[in-house]
Parts: sequence; structure tokens; C-alpha cells
Amino acid sequence: MSKSTQRFEVIVIGGGIAGSSTAFHLAGHGRSVALLERGEIASEASGVNAGGIGALGWGNEPDLESYLTMGSLQIFKGMQLDLGYDIEFRQSGGLQVIQTPQQYDYARDRVIGLKSRGYTAELLSPDEARAIEPGLNPEILGAMYFPLRGQADPVKATRAFADAARQRGADVMTGKDVTNVSVASEGGWLVECSGETLQAHHLVLAAGAWCGPLGEMLGLRIPVIPVRGQMWATEPLPPRVFHSLSGVESYSHWSAEPGGDAANPPELTHIGDRRVTRHLYGRQTRDGEIIFGGDREMVGYDRSVDMGGIENNFAHTAEVLPLLNDLSISRTWSGLMPFSLDGKPIIGKLPHLENLYIASGLASSGFGRGPMAGKLVADYIHTGHRHHALAESAPARCVAPL
Repeated sequence: MSKSTQRFEVIVIGGGIAGSSTAFHLAGHGRSVALLERGEIASEASGVNAGGIGALGWGNEPDLESYLTMGSLQIFKGMQLDLGYDIEFRQSGGLQVIQTPQQYDYARDRVIGLKSRGYTAELLSPDEARAIEPGLNPEILGAMYFPLRGQADPVKATRAFADAARQRGADVMTGKDVTNVSVASEGGWLVECSGETLQAHHLVLAAGAWCGPLGEMLGLRIPVIPVRGQMWATEPLPPRVFHSLSGVESYSHWSAEPGGDAANPPELTHIGDRRVTRHLYGRQTRDGEIIFGGDREMVGYDRSVDMGGIENNFAHTAEVLPLLNDLSISRTWSGLMPFSLDGKPIIGKLPHLENLYIASGLASSGFGRGPMAGKLVADYIHTGHRHHALAESAPARCVAPL
């Protein structure tokens, strides 16, 4: 081992929202931690999403989703209101728009079910929905309303976590491409990256869609699949959209036909080359851009933009927001989301190897759930005890030796 080897208590691989939050909370526990990112902080999925923060309340019997969403909501609030980072956080509430009678039946049953379990949701009539979001199409059949939902700028928020981790003493290293991970002779982990070797007692994999290749370095099959998402934006406009917006269409479809098999995660918009549903989510940013996206397509690690998918999503959004008919797309982008094969997060201690943890499989809502995922992993490492909610995301259910 080289004399230049740097030693830490914990190394976190991945400078997205989950990894940056893990480092932030570990440093808050007084742990010596290095956060490694091969590009810049927020250069992958955590920086190219819509910035939505989903939350429905804690419910009568809080489960993992309750902790991930409500916990993350509180952490986002604290980052802006207590630590003073301008991450453009706003608890705007969210509307999920209903366009057909079938979607209405699904939404009605969904709201009844959520409220019966103690969550916060309402079914709005078309007039009620348009009273709080005037730009909605008069032809909609209503909307589900989730008042606790929020939004923030994904790049600013992710970089705020990394900066706050640095302020607490973490070593945040960018431009560090991990080329090998191995067990150190005296225990713990050796991580080789960009010509350097780092050593730590604990190792956390928080590399999003790249956790699979990292697992292969360790002799593990980690079933995290890259799924491409795409987004588009208009030119900046005066305030026209006041909530986070989404559509019921895809959720209604997935409730009846979730999909998913040994090679494909559930809840995709495409099966092979065939589109099975349209998915829709977006908002207006503080700078005035209207940004939306929705496709979930398995194309390997291809991050090129498919304009056919973009145009399909724009047309769908214009059905909900007719004001878009007078606008055009000014820019497009894409990113790779980490979907697990069974559709559930993979958070906790990895099996078969010591002192190895993961925070991944957060799918299309990694930004809104990543802060609490990182805190739960950090607390697990610091205390040695797993939070009871992490039983639902235990890696042992799906991770196996190669």
C-alpha cells in the first residue's frame, strides 16, 4: 500500500443527493468521511430531475416510504431555513390531474385508501383544481391534491448537502473515478480512484445507476438497472404554474399492469420499443422555466435524448396545461435513474461482506427521498443499529454473489 494512502472512517462513493446526504450526516456524527464523485457534485440524476419532493404525511403506521418522503421533506426544510442555503425550496403542494373516467375511478379509490391510512390527500373537482392552478385545462375531470409536496432546485440542493458536509469536516473529492474496490489486508476497504488509493473501515455505495458495476468489482450482483428519463424546458416566463404537476394516466395504468420481471423493473413507460403508457411530472422553476418530463425507458447507459419521447411528453403536458400550445421547447436533457428489479429501494448493509452499505434503487423519486436515505445509512453506521423501517429495503433480499 502506498505511503500516500489517505485513511478515513467512511468512504461514500457517489456525489448525488443520497451520497451527499450520507456524508453530511456522518460528518455531523463526528465521523471522518470522504465523498467521492467521478464528475462534479450533482452531475448525474440528482442534478437533472424535476426537483419534486413527494410527501403524503406520516400515516397511521409509518412505513419506509413515510420515513423517506417526510424525513427528506424535513431535511430539505432544515437545509434552507436553518442552515441558510438557498436551494429554492418551496412547499408548493402537488396536483395529479385526471383526464378520463377510468382515471377518475382510480384517483377516487386512491384518495379513499390514502386517507383511511392517515395520509394527506384530497380529490378535487375541476373547479376546485383550477381555482388553485388556473392554467389547467377546463376539460379535466378533477385532480388529486397533495398539499405537503414540495420542490427545490436539484443542483443547488445536492451541492448544498455536499458543501454542508464539507463545512462539517468531510473531504469532498470530485473528478475521482473509482477504478477498483478491494478488501484491505488489515480489514476495511481500499478504493482506487484517479491514481489515488483511499482506505476506510466502512464503505457506502451511493452511485445511483452505477451501483451495479461497482457491485461487480466486489463480486456482488446488485440488481440496480439504469432507466433513462428525459426532460424539456420552455423559455423563462412570468409565474404561470404554482404547484408540482403530474398526471394520473401512468399511475392508473401501473395499478392494473405494473409490469416487471426477471430482467425489467416495474412501472416503465416502455417495454422494449413499445410505449405502454404516458408519464407526466413537472413544475415552473423560480427562474420561470416550465420544466416537464416523464419517460422511463431501458436503453442501457445511453443518455442521448429521444426527441420522439420529448414531443410525446410535451403534447401530453399541453393537454393538461393549454398555455403550452403557444410556447415551444427551448432545451432538452436526460439522465439515468436507478431502478431496482423489484421496484423497492435498496438501502442498508450489503450481505456477504463486512462494513459495506448501499443507498440506491430510489428510482424516479431519488431526489425527493435521497436525503432521508442518506441519514438512515449514516445513522446505521454510526450507531450499529438498523432503523426498523429499513427492513423493507434490506439488500439481502436481492443482492447475491456473482
